[in-house]
Amino acid sequence: MDGGDATVEWKVTCASWIKRPENAHLVVIAKSNGTSSSSLEIFSFDPITASLSTSPKATYVFEESGNAVCIAVHPTGDDFVCSTTTGCKLFELYGHEDNIKFVCKEFPLKDVGPQKCMAFSVDGSKLATGGVDGHFRLFEWPTMRIIVDEPKAHKSFRDMDFSLDSEFLASTSTDGAARIWKTSDGVPVTLTRNSDENIELCRFSKDGTKPFLFTTIQKGNKTLMAVWDISTWKKIGHKSLLKKPTSIMSISLDGKYLALGSKDGDVCVIEVKKMEISSLHRRVHLGTNITSLEFCPSERVALTTSSQWGAMVTKLNVPADWKEWQIYLLLLALFLASAVLFYVFFENSDSFWNFPDPSSRPKIETVHTDPTSDDWSSFGPVDL
Repeated sequence: MDGGDATVEWKVTCASWIKRPENAHLVVIAKSNGTSSSSLEIFSFDPITASLSTSPKATYVFEESGNAVCIAVHPTGDDFVCSTTTGCKLFELYGHEDNIKFVCKEFPLKDVGPQKCMAFSVDGSKLATGGVDGHFRLFEWPTMRIIVDEPKAHKSFRDMDFSLDSEFLASTSTDGAARIWKTSDGVPVTLTRNSDENIELCRFSKDGTKPFLFTTIQKGNKTLMAVWDISTWKKIGHKSLLKKPTSIMSISLDGKYLALGSKDGDVCVIEVKKMEISSLHRRVHLGTNITSLEFCPSERVALTTSSQWGAMVTKLNVPADWKEWQIYLLLLALFLASAVLFYVFFENSDSFWNFPDPSSRPKIETVHTDPTSDDWSSFGPVDL
């Protein structure tokens, strides 16, 4: 996936899924040519072959200098924000899948500097940004009314994520600290950690059951997956899963799987219910730090990026989910099987509902006698 002048090497810096109706999802990929020039390209996704289109459906080249840092896509798939080394740009997507276009719109964050991480809330009502300089901003969407403006929230942001109900936002810092922000008023809570622990990545559970916060903790040479109770913000346990340093974490939209990307190019998929490794994909980005990792909105497919290998789509080796048509087919099969069993039982049973046909019974002739006949006397007197 090369773009721009063929004599210039363009490297992928980040990418994200764009959720679209009828699972016709798109992928937006940011590239830089190493000379402070960037572009955005949108590709279509084929769920049958689990691959991206060979050429982009739409392209945008930044007029000013600056490399793309990260991308946040609104849950509706109609807008997305791209952070560059100078600030943020807002893009609106329109058109049909065969004729996709996107335009840059006026945005109040165009001069805020590079944002290391950005996220929309699950309900799409809020936008959060975390700067390389540690500045935290939380806005209402789309009015951009400021809810939180904290210049020294962290030393420098590393990761952030909204809870499923959009009530909380978790953020982590490059110095190992982690904070929880209440999105209604911005009141923070700091997660406790030992002096030898660094909290690095964070994701809230998304399966709709009892909510938890998942974080990766680097403790010396050990990488741990920790689980926190969000009612008390106390750590309730930890487990060693991917036994190597991680660079990125993601969670599927249905909350069934977590994914970890390692600093040497592996992708580890974890089943949340069991907190066990479901599949391990080695050397997806051989020997290179994975910079982006995101689940497809409707398929068990992961989108990953690295500076050396670009953007990749990987089909995950996890149990297949039941499709809606498969459920209906199963119900129909059960109904037909029940009907056949009832018919067999009816044909072979001797029940009230299977009584003989009255017309097939033998006729009984009525016997008429003469009341004056002497034959009656043969019985003799009757003793009452």
